[in-house]
Amino acid sequence: MGKSEGRRFAAEPAGRLERYGWAGCAVVAPGFAMVSDQAAHRVWGWTAGAGYALAALLSSGPRPRPAAARAAAVLGAVLVPLAGLVAAGLAQSEVAVVERSGQLLRATGSPYLSAPVAVGDFNPYLPGMAVFGVLPGDARWWLGGVCAACLAGVGLGRAALLACPLVALPFAVGGVDLPVVGLMCLGVVLAGRGRPGRAGLALGAAAALKWTAWPALPVALVLVTAARGGRSALRYAATGSGTAAAVVLPFVLIDPAGFQRNVVAFPLGLTSAASPAESPLPGRLLASYVPGGTVIALVLLAAAALLTGVSLVLRPPGTVPAAAARLALGLALATALMPATRFGYLVYPLVLGALAYRERHATRSVPEVPAERHTRAGAGAVA
Repeated sequence: MGKSEGRRFAAEPAGRLERYGWAGCAVVAPGFAMVSDQAAHRVWGWTAGAGYALAALLSSGPRPRPAAARAAAVLGAVLVPLAGLVAAGLAQSEVAVVERSGQLLRATGSPYLSAPVAVGDFNPYLPGMAVFGVLPGDARWWLGGVCAACLAGVGLGRAALLACPLVALPFAVGGVDLPVVGLMCLGVVLAGRGRPGRAGLALGAAAALKWTAWPALPVALVLVTAARGGRSALRYAATGSGTAAAVVLPFVLIDPAGFQRNVVAFPLGLTSAASPAESPLPGRLLASYVPGGTVIALVLLAAAALLTGVSLVLRPPGTVPAAAARLALGLALATALMPATRFGYLVYPLVLGALAYRERHATRSVPEVPAERHTRAGAGAVA
């Protein structure tokens, strides 16, 4: 068998998997549209379903066109519904929260109401998220744009990932988690490549947006320490913590009670107003149907965080794939156990898992230079 035939036969299973994946998405997206009670979700579901169906057709037949299939999926699941929903003014509630926080920041100097009462009064995000509400236009362009730029910077800009429903849906309807996970990926890669200062800036910026980014700070610290030593780790820690503190701390000092109500109590389900994050994951089910379930879920969440921390000490990740995989596992557990949680948080383990897979595959695909050949080449260069 020639090399070209070997590559063709090796590519066939991957092609079939992608084709079946698009076909499955073409069924899931309209099904989601039929069960959702939100207009933005219904628009996305039917539009994305058409894009996925076209992608399945383009990747089928005797002459499949995978690049065209991926482009069709991105067009149908991301670009068309995003443009249409922005034009129609339809979005998930978090878009309004972000844009209102930007308005409050301009008007009062703080993105939070001191005494929130109704669900719509609360802003559960850290102060950095208000920047997306200050920028002109619909916040979704900026939220998705930062994510896309970060993923492209670490080599994850492939259409197959962007068109995945867990990524495409928040792109279109309003994903506040997108810039967070994008900056997390960028920070972990920079940490593994010996750029501690830039890694600290990226992860510090992510930590100023949402609590969900904070687990990345210690993971990257361990990675920098293993890869570059203590001096680089100190530089990373100073930059990361300094960036996050410079954004968050002033608002904590200005109104500590308002900050606690909005950013701590509300996401944990400890306020009279219930969070709209109600996906039927274990933490939410415990909080809703078991006496004392909120406390139980929080204890389990703390135990998962403790075990993850212990694993960093006992088996510190020394490579980007290992660090990304550890983060993906930790955030998957957190998503499952938080009392106020939603399926959309699964974008974290999905994207970080994709980063771990890509980095591991890229490392294995780099050909090793035989030692004898390398020595001769070096000698020739010196001569």
